[in-house]
Amino acid sequence: MRIARFTAEGGMGFGVIEENTIAVVAPHPFGDLEFSGHRFPLQDVRLLSPYLPSKVVAIGKNYAEHAREMGGEPPAEPVIFSKPATAVIGPGEAIAYPQKLSERVDYEGELAVVIGRLCRDVPASRAGEVVLGYTCANDVTARDLQKKDGQWTRAKGFDTFCPLGPWIETEVDPSDLAITTTVNGEVRQESRTSQLIHDVPTLIEYVSQVMTLLPGDVILTGTPAGVGPLEIGDEVTVTVENVGSLTNRVIARD
Repeated sequence: MRIARFTAEGGMGFGVIEENTIAVVAPHPFGDLEFSGHRFPLQDVRLLSPYLPSKVVAIGKNYAEHAREMGGEPPAEPVIFSKPATAVIGPGEAIAYPQKLSERVDYEGELAVVIGRLCRDVPASRAGEVVLGYTCANDVTARDLQKKDGQWTRAKGFDTFCPLGPWIETEVDPSDLAITTTVNGEVRQESRTSQLIHDVPTLIEYVSQVMTLLPGDVILTGTPAGVGPLEIGDEVTVTVENVGSLTNRVIARD
């Protein structure tokens, strides 16, 4: 099942995508779904980020080859950091390149986990019980600022630096999915989630030991090798097998 957040004539809401239509769900997509009876042709709506999370928790260096291309060895434990909710944008929205502050902005295609209910201290064996589904993500990063600052908050926290979408896929096994990033149609990243150092259940257990997760919170699982720069005018697409494709264009920040 694909759950989307959308805007259409008459307002904004959540819905389930069924072929070429979207069936409206009220008031939210958590728990037992309540269908309102309204339905829109998919061509008449604009998809937004699947949810506006209270927080985005991201995982660094979670593919061995990416850890090495960044000049380090794979970490023994997950490396966590956060991106502000104000960084979140949806499919088709623009990534704003902060030219006045950065000279190197990179794409990082990732599988994202969307939490389905309030939880804390979740054992890996029960992680699936707290997951609503999965979506595509781009952990956009000002690479020069990341190196300059020695920590990652500013580099990864700019407005528009967390594209998510196009929807939440609830019926997929995250253990071995192809993940591909293209820039202007050229493949730049290509891997599988089976190559994650720390898999999804492990990440949920680790993160939930640190902080309470709320419905709609997002965990970014890490990016594979092949990260590289974006330029103004580029179109970047992150595709996750059996989930979907997320496309955003890069513009200059005002």
